[in-house]
Amino acid sequence: MSALRSLVRGAPLAQSSLATRAASTLSVGSQRIPSARTPTKYGGVYTVTLIPGDGIGKEITGSVKEVFSSLNVPIEWEEYNVSGETHGSEKLFKEAMESLRRNKVGLKGSMYTPIDASAHNSWNVALRQRLDIYASLTLCKSLPGFPTRHKDVDIVIVRENTEGEYSGLEHSSVPGVVESLKVSTRAGAERIARFAFDFALKNGRKRVVCVHKANIMKLGDGLFLNTFRDVAKQYENSGITTGDMIVDNTSMQLVGKPGQFDVMVMPNLYGNIVTNIGAALVGGPGVVPGANIGRDFALYEPGCRHVAKDIATQNKANPTAMLLSATMMLRHLGLDTQADAIAGAVYKVIEEGKVRTADVGGSSTTSDFTKAVLDQL
Repeated sequence: MSALRSLVRGAPLAQSSLATRAASTLSVGSQRIPSARTPTKYGGVYTVTLIPGDGIGKEITGSVKEVFSSLNVPIEWEEYNVSGETHGSEKLFKEAMESLRRNKVGLKGSMYTPIDASAHNSWNVALRQRLDIYASLTLCKSLPGFPTRHKDVDIVIVRENTEGEYSGLEHSSVPGVVESLKVSTRAGAERIARFAFDFALKNGRKRVVCVHKANIMKLGDGLFLNTFRDVAKQYENSGITTGDMIVDNTSMQLVGKPGQFDVMVMPNLYGNIVTNIGAALVGGPGVVPGANIGRDFALYEPGCRHVAKDIATQNKANPTAMLLSATMMLRHLGLDTQADAIAGAVYKVIEEGKVRTADVGGSSTTSDFTKAVLDQL
């Protein structure tokens, strides 16, 4: 596995010092994750693939570009305005994927996936499958400045990114009957379990829980659970405790007692659901950063993959999740100073509470939040 690199050292929350690499920082703080290969830079500048996506994508990636420009971050964007809604975008999608193959690292919003059965499959999923970006990492942590029902939530959700119900293999055997294939492999389950344990080990995390539905899907989820248990045996002397929980109980426990969870690892569909619950615990999809990691590629996007078409082009979107995902990307590239500065500015704006977008109880615009971050910088 490739070398480990920290993502977001994170600026302080409350009175924490940047020098104090502790769990009081948002997201991964000083935490380190199994990382893809770092791309080559030319003339001191990294070339990064940018896919704004649909809905609010252009607005929140626009915030990132504005902040990066203000700090002279050595990033050159290769931007591809791929849209899941626009007919004829297939060629542009393929160009964007080839750009990622070249650059090894990207930043993206979510691309719209039509529900119509005759429409194309999800391009978000296609990117992860074709480039084997197998691990999704979402970080749900309470933020001073966002009052929520539960305090001190600090959960890492590790989601298998390429298999399960998202395999996209389904057909109609006879009219009125559809068969969908859920693909589970031992190799896929083993590498995502190792990713979760490796993350926990490198970051002082104390517990890894496997989420499953093996009581019903005894072969598919049974394979995932048994593989997790086999991997766990190799970490018995690491100080990390393990457990497993059925996904429906997990959902209830998350809402009632989220403090019991530390690192969670699960198949694809459950990860999608649990990530959204985790985001709701700490302020919603607008504040949760995420990363997608493979052996060769790293693709950063908000942890909750929402297009948010209902507020698109209205200057209402919260850019926090995208800004923090972008600082995770900077950490991967070794641009720690810029990552610290941007993350610190975002945390400070949130903690002061003067500029809040509608999703967290305010009336400020995307532009207002971006300006407040720039003022902090």
